[in-house]
Amino acid sequence: MRRFVRSVALAAAGVLTAGLAAGCGGSSDDGDDAKNPSASAPGPGPKPDPSSTLPASLTSQKLAWDRCEAPEGGAAPGSGWQCATLKVPVDYADPEGDTMGIALIRGRTTGEGKRIGSLLFNFGGPGGSGVSGLPSFADMYGSLRERYDLVSFDPRGVAASEGVRCRDDRATQAAEQKVDITPDTAAEEKAYFEDAADFGAGCARDSKKLIEHVSTVEAARDMDLMRQVLGDDKLHYMGVSYGTELGGTYAHLFPRRVGRLTFDAVVDPSADSVGHAKNQARGFQRALDNYFTSRGEDPEKGSAKIAKLFEQLDAEPMRASGGRKLTESLASTGILVTLYSKQTWPALTRALDDADEGDGSSLLQLADAYNERDPSGRYSTQSHSQRAISCRDAKARTTPAEAKKLLGEFREISPVFGEFLGWDTAGWCHEWPVPGLHDSPEVSAPGAAPILVVGNTGDPATPYEGARRMADELGKDVGIHMTWKGEGHGAYGNGSDCVDDTVDDYLLNGKTPKDGKVCAS
Repeated sequence: MRRFVRSVALAAAGVLTAGLAAGCGGSSDDGDDAKNPSASAPGPGPKPDPSSTLPASLTSQKLAWDRCEAPEGGAAPGSGWQCATLKVPVDYADPEGDTMGIALIRGRTTGEGKRIGSLLFNFGGPGGSGVSGLPSFADMYGSLRERYDLVSFDPRGVAASEGVRCRDDRATQAAEQKVDITPDTAAEEKAYFEDAADFGAGCARDSKKLIEHVSTVEAARDMDLMRQVLGDDKLHYMGVSYGTELGGTYAHLFPRRVGRLTFDAVVDPSADSVGHAKNQARGFQRALDNYFTSRGEDPEKGSAKIAKLFEQLDAEPMRASGGRKLTESLASTGILVTLYSKQTWPALTRALDDADEGDGSSLLQLADAYNERDPSGRYSTQSHSQRAISCRDAKARTTPAEAKKLLGEFREISPVFGEFLGWDTAGWCHEWPVPGLHDSPEVSAPGAAPILVVGNTGDPATPYEGARRMADELGKDVGIHMTWKGEGHGAYGNGSDCVDDTVDDYLLNGKTPKDGKVCAS
């Protein structure tokens, strides 16, 4: 089981590395009740700024910027980058209590013009590492670095910020090979949900003190402490994919701290967990249809061919390199990752051609790239953090019986991806050891400065409709909606001068485009 909300840079970079391809209403002031820091929707009326409840040992801390060490499984970013650790409360209800470290990375401004401040990034996930990600994507943000220090971080429970770990590599690989993500017998269904429960139990066992404190609300509070310690009066921020949900949560909690915020590849804040799964089924099917259309193929026939491949793999996995087998689960992942960007569509073509010849190696390699599995069999913990954060956020716990009733609707939305995404509504947080906090995130931000919300009509993981809903829920004169008629997960840096110039003008010069602006492909 796997949720597919990540930034285009993360998804496409993994494939390229593999060598396969060149909410609700209501409002708040600058924070909710400090005694209830995980509440998703504070009550009416002004509340004290949560930063005022934090001790000076946190708000006045000095960051010890130094040379960056190599992240797990990666290389050190080089001399142009500095790293530091921010101390934050484990529990904001007890700000004088235990603390934890949030890993930060910074690239100082390279321009000679007037420095605006720090520009904070979150590239998605949840669970993506900003410390390892920012240096990889820095060229994309070269124009912004002329006036900003570029800063990113590993959110609490992610990678170097006390990353959650729920099972070891051997158990991860065993689950990939043995668990049927579209169970069609009682025995397969039993194994599917037993594996889900085992994953949650592993999180409770290995990360017990942390999994109650990895919510998006707490990560947003961490960002405001970052803002203070970095010396900025306002937060300037670019959120991609899940980073838009995090940014919207920040704007809701701290509307008067909003500086220049840009949301790209926007998560629909009005969707609950089932709605989110339907959005993804719709978005990935739309992208797959566009892929077939670009090749002059009939999308319906192309989808039927992939659905047939999945049926065959469900019955008997296909041989692949290294003595491993390509399962239905791994094939689904391998196909999905190539839909994040048109640049990786040729990799999909080659992988499907290989599968036609009975060789699953290419699709397996694509899946490994997305799952961050190296040739030695080591996996990153991104998927562990992703699940821990999203299950702490989402209150809904769809039952197996409820999921079964949804399958027909999911299959109708997507004949290729609907089945496993339908089951995932129940499997993802099955028997999760801590409760969720809300049905959908609260992002209303009355009184905040304008926030630029960019939607891409061809976005597979966060479909275009979510951007309009985010802009609406941020509030009148706050959410400024812009459309790019393009393809892929995200718009900025994806080939549109119109998008890039508009975002740069907003972030660098404070010029807000007209609500409803459209950039053609």
